Amino acid sequence: MNQEGNNEKRFYVLRAISGKEKKVKEAIEYEMSLSEPSLISQYVYRVVVPTEKVMTQRKTKKVIIERPYLPGYVLIECQMSKQLVNALRDLPDVLGFLGNDKPGALSPSEVEKLLHEVDSTNEGPDVVDVQFVIGESVKIIDGAFVGFSATIEEILSDKKKLKVMVKIFGRKTPLELGYAQVEKE
Repeated sequence: MNQEGNNEKRFYVLRAISGKEKKVKEAIEYEMSLSEPSLISQYVYRVVVPTEKVMTQRKTKKVIIERPYLPGYVLIECQMSKQLVNALRDLPDVLGFLGNDKPGALSPSEVEKLLHEVDSTNEGPDVVDVQFVIGESVKIIDGAFVGFSATIEEILSDKKKLKVMVKIFGRKTPLELGYAQVEKE
């Protein structure tokens, strides 16, 4: 049945409607779990939706959310064939493959890099989705100066830190704080 395809397991990039990556993954996994054999259950081995954890501010609270690392893309490990391409394209919310008519497999180094980056971003919320502006007032929520108000003097985005001025005993004092130690007022 897989005469036209490649007998080698490789990773391919399936394009999905942005925001529907999880539903596409669930649909493929459902097909893989069926007891009666299908192209998908026989030739698809793994489905990955790369995600990252991001800290964002909702009103006055900081929350950690998980969002797609590559919006609109789902990685699948499979033995590719024309029939499998058609079976996967027929699933809801699937737009096709990266490479359209002739899907191209990712190189092992690309797969390793993608999966490693996703693993490292899931270790903790290193990505912060809060926009700070110089001159803006923030409230310190962690550290020795909890409850104090400060004014942003400099944004060190590479270090994910802010240089702020805090008024302590009537004098302005400079501090360097992490993004997670402050919240917008």
